[in-house]
Amino acid sequence: MIIRLETKKDYKRVEDLTREAFWNLYVPGCDEHYLCHILRDHKDFINELDYVVEIDGNIVASIMYTQSYLFCNDEKVPILSFGPLCVHPKYQRKGIGTALIEKTKLLAINMGIPAIIIYGDPHNYCKHGFKNGIDYKVSNMDGEYPLGLLVLELQQGFFGNKQWKIQQSDAFIFEQKKVEEFDKGFKEKEKKYQYSQVLFRILIRAYLKPDS
Repeated sequence: MIIRLETKKDYKRVEDLTREAFWNLYVPGCDEHYLCHILRDHKDFINELDYVVEIDGNIVASIMYTQSYLFCNDEKVPILSFGPLCVHPKYQRKGIGTALIEKTKLLAINMGIPAIIIYGDPHNYCKHGFKNGIDYKVSNMDGEYPLGLLVLELQQGFFGNKQWKIQQSDAFIFEQKKVEEFDKGFKEKEKKYQYSQVLFRILIRAYLKPDS
C-alpha cells in the first residue's frame, strides 16, 4: 500500500473511484465525483493534503481537504474539513480509510491546525476520535447541532468553554444540473433507492444542502 499525493495523471481515476464508492449510497446516483472535479481549482482546496492510496498500480482510496472557519463573536479561526473520503468497495474494511485519516491528521497537526470538522456518519468517524459538535459547543451557522456534525480536536483544550459556529467552504454548493451533465462522461450506471439514503438525509443532508 502506497500513500502519496495525488497528481494530475490521477484525476480521472480518482473521479472514477469516487463515483464507484458513492454510487447510490447517499442518493440515487451520486455527486461526489463532480465535487472532486471542481474542488481542485477552488480557492479553499488544500493541495498538500490531497492524498491517494495505490495498491498494485491501482488507486483504491482518496481523501481531499478544504479550508473551513470557526467563528466565536469577533474571533475567526481557520480549520480544515475533509471530503470526499472514499475507498473502493472491494478494498473497504481493510484499514485503508483509517490510514488516510491518520496520515493527513498528523500533517494537519504539523500545520498548526486546531481542529478538523466534517459532516458524516458518527458510526464511521467516532472510532477515529471525532465527537458530535455539541460536545465542543460547535454548531452550524444557524446555531443547530445536527447529529452528523463531527469534530476532531487536534490541539487539546482548544475549544474551551466558548460557543463556536462552523462555516464550510462554498465549494460544496453546486447545481445538480452540472452534476448530471458531468456524469454523462462516465459509464452508465443504474440509479437506485436504498436504506442508506434515508439515514443520510436524517444525519446530514438537511444541513449540508438545504435546497436538495
